[in-house]
Amino acid sequence: MLKVIIILLFFSFYLPGNSSPKDKIISQMKLTNNLNFNFKQTINDKSEDGKCIIEYPKKIFCVYNNANKKILVSNGSSLVIETNNKGSYYRYPLNKTPLEFLLDKEYLISKIEKLEPRDIDNKYLNFKIFENNNEINIFFDKKDLNLIGWQTKDIYQNLSITFISSIKKNQEIDGNIFKLPENN
Repeated sequence: MLKVIIILLFFSFYLPGNSSPKDKIISQMKLTNNLNFNFKQTINDKSEDGKCIIEYPKKIFCVYNNANKKILVSNGSSLVIETNNKGSYYRYPLNKTPLEFLLDKEYLISKIEKLEPRDIDNKYLNFKIFENNNEINIFFDKKDLNLIGWQTKDIYQNLSITFISSIKKNQEIDGNIFKLPENN
């Protein structure tokens, strides 16, 4: 009888069903190569929405649903924001933006492993990361543990809040979407 109790105790500690939410989030992240989602972004009380694709590491392609059909794209080293206004665009080094960290799955996992989540309204789990004068808040749904958004300061130090929905993982992606326009 004692052997049965010991075996049950052993399995109760090591079965994945008993993993903490943080461990489950990390496991899900490790299995995720890319994300396809809708987003709503609010910066200084101005909201925009659209669709994005993230491919780890450090690639993103977003199309905004606005009159300019703004496009945001990173190839892993540079970030370009392009509008339909005569092909004008702005280019930034990715490492000068908080996206440098948000688009790096291995970095996020290494930080989350060291943090404890904060429970928000019994609906969300939040991890707060500080890096190179950046404060990055990452939010996960408490039920399914999916990433649901983040909060940072943009390249102009404006508070930027992004919520994501209709998330699809590990979809087939055309890598050409991450190509940047040629320098002017």
